[in-house]
Amino acid sequence: MSKPVINNLRFNQDHGCFSCASDTGLRLFNIEPLTEKLNVGKENIGSISHAEMLFRTNLIGIVGGGSCPKFADNTVLIRDESQKSERKFALEYIFSQPVMNIRMKRNKLFCVLRNEIHVFSFPNNSTHLYSFRTRDNFKGLCEISTLREVVVFPGHKCGSVEVVDLEKVQPGQSVCPVMISAHQNELASLALNQSGSILATASRKGTLIRVFNVYNKQLLVELRRGSDTATLYCISFSHDSAFLCASSDKGTVHIFAIEDTTLNKRSTFKKMGFLGQYGESQWGLANFTVPAECACICAFGSGNSVVAVCVDGTFHKYSFTTSGSCNREAYNIFLDIGDDMY
Repeated sequence: MSKPVINNLRFNQDHGCFSCASDTGLRLFNIEPLTEKLNVGKENIGSISHAEMLFRTNLIGIVGGGSCPKFADNTVLIRDESQKSERKFALEYIFSQPVMNIRMKRNKLFCVLRNEIHVFSFPNNSTHLYSFRTRDNFKGLCEISTLREVVVFPGHKCGSVEVVDLEKVQPGQSVCPVMISAHQNELASLALNQSGSILATASRKGTLIRVFNVYNKQLLVELRRGSDTATLYCISFSHDSAFLCASSDKGTVHIFAIEDTTLNKRSTFKKMGFLGQYGESQWGLANFTVPAECACICAFGSGNSVVAVCVDGTFHKYSFTTSGSCNREAYNIFLDIGDDMY
């Protein structure tokens, strides 16, 4: 039996669960221990392109897509798994363009289109609050802070990031975002720490990850993934913002120190960057391998551990030390876990 085509993998906001949107439907998994929480087959919801959990609540956002969709790709549906009836969709949002991504927090829903991001109050008495224009955003890049009202997304200038503090903006008002010039090339990945104070960025070149202070736009550290071009799939901060991990199509998950950068390995050469300053390249303090050229998301687990989930259905968990060692704690095929459909 062939494996289903996985269209999207996404950790929930506390990194304790992940969603799997595929051509066979929707599946949700708990990470520690690795168990299946929900399996909704395509006969109920069709194939889906994106899914987003709201922490560990019963609310799940989905977007249709893939080989046999039941719902249009310009519609965001919010499922309430606490509903006992067949009709579990609590909310529906329809747009004039396909939805590239969705992000959820306890009081807001972010619907990401190719050139726009729409923000709604959520989930009670849901109303439209804001709209932001973006650069062409076919990857659906948009990240939000779980603790503050901060959202980041691609700016209109190539390689730039716009930062909006929604606490300072009233619905209906024009917005003047803070712009951070992060790269010369188009953006490939973004990450915010939980407090919304630190931003990490990578471009499509994929050699460098830059970390900025959101408040003053200062470059805090420049991290080197490698010297050859790569596709960055995911960047993620640890809960305490002390570390950062990143995955790419090279089949390596890199772990960097952010709080104590002396832990990172250093190169023996210096280079001139486009920011106009000489800087020493900092390499990851530890790394581990996953299947190469296989899209993979990564996040920090309990203790000093990193979890990687790949579109080939594999699950990896490694522990690391500040001295740079990395040891495998778990390996599994998450697609083979559980067989109950609801």
